[in-house]
Amino acid sequence: MKTLFLLFSILFYLSGTIPGDAKTTFLTIGTGALTGVYYPTGGAIAKIVNKKRKELGIRLTVESTNGSVYNVNAVVRRQFDFGIVQSDKQYSATMGTGEWENQGPQAELRSVFSIYPESCSLVAAIDANIDSLSDLKGKRVNLGNRGSGHLGNSLDVLKSVGLNPNSDLFAQYYEMVNVPGLMQDRALDAFFYTVGHPSSALKEATAGARKTKFIPIRNNAIDLIIKGLPYYSKMLIPVKYYPGAKNKRDIETFGVCATLVTSSKVADSLVYSITKTIFGDLNSFKKLHPAYALSTKKSMLECLTAPIHPGAMKYFKEIGLK
Repeated sequence: MKTLFLLFSILFYLSGTIPGDAKTTFLTIGTGALTGVYYPTGGAIAKIVNKKRKELGIRLTVESTNGSVYNVNAVVRRQFDFGIVQSDKQYSATMGTGEWENQGPQAELRSVFSIYPESCSLVAAIDANIDSLSDLKGKRVNLGNRGSGHLGNSLDVLKSVGLNPNSDLFAQYYEMVNVPGLMQDRALDAFFYTVGHPSSALKEATAGARKTKFIPIRNNAIDLIIKGLPYYSKMLIPVKYYPGAKNKRDIETFGVCATLVTSSKVADSLVYSITKTIFGDLNSFKKLHPAYALSTKKSMLECLTAPIHPGAMKYFKEIGLK
């Protein structure tokens, strides 16, 4: 009898269902570091969808990852069903540029919707005497962990002001979860981070005993970046979210959008149900993190360069957005 029960348990596990919930489809969202906004955003999407899991037959789970590049690759390989990805990395994967130059265009990648704006943030220690981008020369600067989207953003910034990360500064590639502590321990002079606001990592980095401030990414530098790369736009970092930072006004910078992507292999019905559920309860969703405050149904169709998944497109046409 025990052997028979064990056999049934294994069959249920392999089929992705559990007794009494035989029609549930389990799906995974790849997100980002625990200290970023991607991880709670995946949780927010899952929370809204899972409230209707009996009706939809869908249960979402969330996994922390190294970020955008990792998520694109995992979605295309079907390791994840969905991923949260910076819009610039969605563009590069679709076009077969940047990190995908050798592999070519990721033809199976599909957009679902945009979520919120993300700004490229540069934080520096006061005692490092950094007041502008050119002052990064010779400093210990964290550019972002490999596999993250903000690594590419920081490299674009350095290129715009003629700084070579290999020869002009002491470039570091730590995961963001470690960076606030390294700043406070004086192991870093500055770091880049592309993120929605407020960010717990930025709050931690700007609230310690070692005083810090945001460095503007502006004027000719930002104009060159935006002119050359269509997925970037000007943004402001709200200083009100970071009272520990030694800035008196909002900080000029540039940024991208956080987007939800999937694969062309994911069923239309699943993508349709998730899209409809989030858009149908957008007010509840927006209450789950301040970064979503300015999101609207219209803005959530911006920044999408990969083809929109047919399941999402079906819903957008139903409500007149397409």
